[in-house]
Amino acid sequence: MPNHRRTSPRYLQLARLIQERIDAGEFPAGSRLPSEPEMCAEFGVNRLTVREAVAELERAAAIEIRRGVGTFVRPPVARVSIAVDPRSQRFDMGSTHTSLPDSTAGQGMDVQETITAALPAGTATTDEEAARHLGRPVAVLSRVESVFSIGPESWGISTYWMPSALLPRELAAPGPVENLVRTLADSAGITLEYDWRAFSAIGADIGDADILGVPAGSPLLVREGVSCTPDGEPVLYVRRRIQGERARFVLNFRDPGPPLPQPPAPPARSTRPA
Repeated sequence: MPNHRRTSPRYLQLARLIQERIDAGEFPAGSRLPSEPEMCAEFGVNRLTVREAVAELERAAAIEIRRGVGTFVRPPVARVSIAVDPRSQRFDMGSTHTSLPDSTAGQGMDVQETITAALPAGTATTDEEAARHLGRPVAVLSRVESVFSIGPESWGISTYWMPSALLPRELAAPGPVENLVRTLADSAGITLEYDWRAFSAIGADIGDADILGVPAGSPLLVREGVSCTPDGEPVLYVRRRIQGERARFVLNFRDPGPPLPQPPAPPARSTRPA
């Protein structure tokens, strides 16, 4: 039987070997990789092979090349799960915030949302789309832009549209906000529920790429939808873009129910002689 396996180029073999050492902890996050001459001597390859292997690892976001300084191992990517639980899927209390702690706990990372702009909706295609979703004229809507960051890195961008009459003062100027959806609901004295949510993927445009620090065209996951009052009046349209490698969306279709009762603890054994 013919062998259809193809031998990988030498630079890919080297890149995989270095990646295996990174995964094994031989090169921990933040550490500096050996220099080109050192890797040439250790692996018996020429400089071109080393450079191609390093470039491949950089494309895979495993390492960071700092010109004039060296090549360093990047920290593991923080992945954020955004879950829809059947027991609470009707309530919109800022689902991004409620899902973050499980993903970032123990990693020493602070999660922050910062408003970057708040302005009247204009003639952009996204403004017109928001107006259709909310069933209101563009002229009565405001648009709020914000950036989510984990530690020092931006990982997502959110754009919110809402009636200008409901925009509270706390959201009308740039600055940090604890929970934008909850702030809006509390200020307006309303309860917000999910009307619908949709998920898709796009390539980052120039603006989003610049904010997130990724090349234009990089994959972004999009989560968008409308939130409404309990009587069904659309109030808020949100469009959130997240770096593709940093997030996953989870839909839990089964209600886990209450936790199972634990068996009683065995009686304490006496230490006195019989």
